[in-house]
Amino acid sequence: MAVTHAFPALTNEPDSDAIFWAATSFSQRPATIHPLQSTMSLSSRREFTKLALAALPGASLFSNAGFLRAVQAAGKPNSKVSGVQIGLNVPYSFGAGVTTEDEILKNCLALGLSGVELRTQSVEVFLGAPVDQVYGKKKDKKDKKAKDEPKADPAPKGVSLREWRKTAPLERVKDFRSKWENAGVLIEIVKVDGIFKMSDEEVDYAFALAKGLGARAISTEISHDEADLKRLGSFADKHQFFVGYHGHATTTPEHWEAAFALAKFNGANVDLGHFVAGNNISPVPFITKYHDRVTHVHVKDRGFNNGPSVPFGQGNTPLKEVLQLIRDNKWNIQATIEFEYKVPADSDRMKELAKTIQFCREALA
Repeated sequence: MAVTHAFPALTNEPDSDAIFWAATSFSQRPATIHPLQSTMSLSSRREFTKLALAALPGASLFSNAGFLRAVQAAGKPNSKVSGVQIGLNVPYSFGAGVTTEDEILKNCLALGLSGVELRTQSVEVFLGAPVDQVYGKKKDKKDKKAKDEPKADPAPKGVSLREWRKTAPLERVKDFRSKWENAGVLIEIVKVDGIFKMSDEEVDYAFALAKGLGARAISTEISHDEADLKRLGSFADKHQFFVGYHGHATTTPEHWEAAFALAKFNGANVDLGHFVAGNNISPVPFITKYHDRVTHVHVKDRGFNNGPSVPFGQGNTPLKEVLQLIRDNKWNIQATIEFEYKVPADSDRMKELAKTIQFCREALA
């Protein structure tokens, strides 16, 4: 069943392509910029680069809040290239240790990102949820939110996450959203973990949370139980809000097609690397056929026959072909990088993330 105008476009004005300053030094960057005018002046970009470097591991020139204010003064990032929003699955792609919303946002800005798929944990903590239940363990002091970040009243001790969600201060979601959008980062997709185990009331809460953040879809891992897909799909249809089911190497096109048949707003988060590794075919025909159901794609490179994740361009995944397919057809599908390959000994995660973003920029230019 075709769904037209499935995803209303989210914009981050002006729709232009800033220089990708996180990957290389200013002097090494190409002189030729995308024809659309950059969001920043030359001097602002130069200062922005210096500030961005402070966000890389080991830097301590700025506090999280100070860094965010400095970035806002310099100008907003823009990772929308030729109409395609390059995004990142966060905080997952940053690895262990990056959990607070200030840390996540700081890293996004350091990489020049203007769109993300964000997991709900940092949002719920911001709203006052019991931290130990949100993360499944007590967080270290160093992981606590910055002192200058506004907090909601924490949940009373002993209150379960399910009980807390019944009275969660959803009116404060706008504060979280405003902070990110004022910095230049759109939360386009909201990843909800464990949604199939949630009560009906909690599922409604998850959709309200995603809408409040300005997202256009929820994402979650696909279930192979059609009863799960039918139940969640009924909520998606009620809210007229897409759920993009994320597939792994064991997910076949038929799994998504079964979900599509159960609800109008059941969609697909096509993980390009997993699709190739598990199905040993290109995802292009599937995306072309069901593009109006694809909420976003996860950009990673793997090999056939369950090959490992590798640096972009070294596997069998047709990353450039898919990115250009989205670009040429003007589909509103976020190209969401999900970082999973092993970081080389002479590098670090932020440097490798910068390389993946540059790869996507060059493919779309």
